[in-house]
Amino acid sequence: MSSAARVIFHLDMDAFYASVEQRDRPELRGRPVIVGSPPDRRGVVCAASYEARKFGIRSAMPSMTAGRLCPEGVFVRPEFSRYQAESVEIMKIVATTGAVIEQVSIDEAYLDLSNALPPAEADERLFRAVPLAKELKARIRKERQLAASIGVAGNRLLAKLGSEFNKPDGLTLIPERDKAAFLRPLPVRAIHGVGEVTEKNLLRHGLKTVGDLQDYPTDLSALLGSFGPVLKRYACGEDDRIVGEREGRKSIGSEHTFERDTDDRAILRPVLRELAADIGNSLQGKQLGAYTVQVKVRYSDFTTLTRQMTVEEPVTDAADLYRLGATLLRRDQLVDRPLRLLGLSVSSLGEPFRRQLEFDFASI
Repeated sequence: MSSAARVIFHLDMDAFYASVEQRDRPELRGRPVIVGSPPDRRGVVCAASYEARKFGIRSAMPSMTAGRLCPEGVFVRPEFSRYQAESVEIMKIVATTGAVIEQVSIDEAYLDLSNALPPAEADERLFRAVPLAKELKARIRKERQLAASIGVAGNRLLAKLGSEFNKPDGLTLIPERDKAAFLRPLPVRAIHGVGEVTEKNLLRHGLKTVGDLQDYPTDLSALLGSFGPVLKRYACGEDDRIVGEREGRKSIGSEHTFERDTDDRAILRPVLRELAADIGNSLQGKQLGAYTVQVKVRYSDFTTLTRQMTVEEPVTDAADLYRLGATLLRRDQLVDRPLRLLGLSVSSLGEPFRRQLEFDFASI
């Protein structure tokens, strides 16, 4: 089946961790909820409600910074087992659609419903899918008392952009006939695969919007190598990636073995920063983000311990990776004796997070 004939949903739960807390604790509803370490400790934010996001709160931000930005914020310690259990229940509802499902994180999934709809022209099939999306959203709302946003489109790229377009509780259809117009005003960073380094390269050449990429006279290979033609296709709304196929590596890691065992923070901090930089460069080079960060320590007697943390929005930035790693070392008091080895790794890899797109599609 051609990509133009496919029907793809991207389902993304809205402010998932915080929404679970607000559902289960009515006194938190309507308040800026910040899931993470309290602001008087050197920890990080794992997730934030939409009320808190208005103050600029985001995942991996230092809790002390979040406390300064949002003095009225309610800090809640994360309970990942509860969020995981909730995810299982939501995915049970999703499974009843009969779609091919690719769950990409605890609160996010692609659904291919191409075989659930009768043959028709591409856009007619997409319009017929809208009631299915509404029904899915309504079931999640009724059975789990949580809101989801869904993008409906003919491929993964557009469905993902659609789910981000009108959060929270959004439903956005991007017909094939309108996809180029939808994409034109978006910043180049909105497109899958455009990280910080690629964005800077494009901006240097005056390419600021997706429309600039659409209008570029060549396939961009002179600027971006093998990724150039791929990005050109994405800019035109073309994406043949299959739902159900997980691409690339499942984890990325880096380790450092010390010549002499040490618990000296002046030595450990720069090593951790270097590990974070290595992983950040790998993530950005592969156009991936990480939801889970893990630290590994080995002591003189070769005892090895690992600890991990999962955030709601995938991280790619070395500073965020360092902050999460440092938080794990500090939280679990892993440097209570000299270390032989220090390691940092990431897993639960997926597409980098794109914050809500602030464009009015109705005006395009």
